[in-house]
Amino acid sequence: MQIDLLRHGETTLSHTLRGHLDDDLTEQGWLQMQSTIQQYMTTSVDWDVIISSPLRRCRRFAEHLADQLGLPMRVNEHIKEMYFGDWEGISTQAIYEAEPERLANFWQFPTQYHAPNGESLTQFQQRIFIGFEQIYTQIQAQNGQKALVITHGGVIKLLTCLAQQQNPDDLLKMPAELGKLYSFSLSKYHEKMQFEIL
Repeated sequence: MQIDLLRHGETTLSHTLRGHLDDDLTEQGWLQMQSTIQQYMTTSVDWDVIISSPLRRCRRFAEHLADQLGLPMRVNEHIKEMYFGDWEGISTQAIYEAEPERLANFWQFPTQYHAPNGESLTQFQQRIFIGFEQIYTQIQAQNGQKALVITHGGVIKLLTCLAQQQNPDDLLKMPAELGKLYSFSLSKYHEKMQFEIL
């Protein structure tokens, strides 16, 4: 099964760690996503379903695209961005000025450190796994082969890290550009989800 992950574009709070904050796409952010989809559609559109994070920066574009392409669209609550707790809506520059050591530890060792009152990497990974288990089961139940999933940078970085069997502490170094598409194959082996980069 193939899943194409589209990261949302630029948002009104793009200069901050916005996690679960429900900010909107800017005009530029919408265009970033539109442009990526148009490039992809010159070859083919073979998605069976569009699945989106519930946050507006993903969901609004997903609803628009599903209408445009005549595809079913579902929201999956589990594929939201990592929750940054007390750092939500604050720029990394401001965090660095206030808590340089804490921020440095989080960037370098996300397995051991997380934002104050935020989600740990283990909690985040468990939540994302639940989401992709649901997505896998839904697509299989409908004999589908391919889905477009509109989601967040942290989710794409996590799947990239898992697919490449990288040290989880390398998570934040993985690529996930605004408005770009990343393709993975998704399979289940002995009840365990497996991801491969396509």
